[in-house]
Amino acid sequence: MQNILASKAVGISELKANPAAVLSAAEFEPVAILNRNKPVGYLISPSVWEALADHLEDIELVAIANSRLHDGKPLIEVSLDEL
Repeated sequence: MQNILASKAVGISELKANPAAVLSAAEFEPVAILNRNKPVGYLISPSVWEALADHLEDIELVAIANSRLHDGKPLIEVSLDEL
């Protein structure tokens, strides 16, 4: 059994029949697209995608900062005014 990671779900035939309604439903949260009651994709709004992309970028930047913090090189103190 496969988990559906959305509170709303529509069949692929419903998506084909009325894509505007499905897009409208996806404005604030993801909509699972189902084929034979199994998720085959998720539809999200541009604003949700942008928030996800920003979050992933933040995670990547934290990983880079942590690797540089623990690379064994001496730390250099800098004031905000110097930046």
